[in-house]
Amino acid sequence: MEFTIYLICLGVGFVFTLFSAIFGHIFGHGGHDGHVDGSGGHAEAGIDSSDMPGVSAFSPTIISSFITAFGGFGIIFHQIPATHNPWASAPLAVVSGLLVAAGVLWLLRQLFSKTQSSSESKVGSLVGQVATIITPIPENGVGEIAYVQGGTRYSAPAREERGTSVPAGKPVKITRVVGTQFYVEAA
Repeated sequence: MEFTIYLICLGVGFVFTLFSAIFGHIFGHGGHDGHVDGSGGHAEAGIDSSDMPGVSAFSPTIISSFITAFGGFGIIFHQIPATHNPWASAPLAVVSGLLVAAGVLWLLRQLFSKTQSSSESKVGSLVGQVATIITPIPENGVGEIAYVQGGTRYSAPAREERGTSVPAGKPVKITRVVGTQFYVEAA
C-alpha cells in the first residue's frame, strides 16, 4: 500500500513539474496582465506576505519538489530491508522531501537574488553625474538625456531645473530624479 502512495506522489509531482515547464513556456503570459496580490503579479511567488520578488516556500514549484522527492525517496527507502516498514520509510521520505524542497528553494532564491537588482539604488546614484542632451529641452518642457552607468548607455526624459531651454549635444549634470523624470542643469 505505501509503495503505491510513494509511486503516486512521485508520478504526480513529476507530471506536475513537467506540465508546468512545458505549458508555462508554450502558453506563457499570453498577453494577459494578471495580478496576484502580495506577489508583485507573479504566481510563482506563492503565498508570502513579504511582497518582495522571489520564490515562496509555498510556491507550486517548491511543493511539487517536495511531493516528487517524498515519492522518490519513499520508493527507495521501501526497497531497503532495514527501512521497508512504513514507520521507517515514511519519516525518512518526509525528511528527504523537506531537504530537497529546501535545497530547491535556496537555489531559486540565490538565482533570483543574483538576477534581480533594485533600480532605485542605481537611479539614486546618478545625482551629480554628467549626461548629454540628445533631444533638446524646450523652455519649461521635457527633452531627453543620455548617460552611462555601469558601462551601459541609458536615456531618460529630462527637465531643466530652472525651466530654461537646453540645446541638443550640451553636457548637463543630473541634479535629482523624481519618479522617471530627471532634472538637470548646465554642467
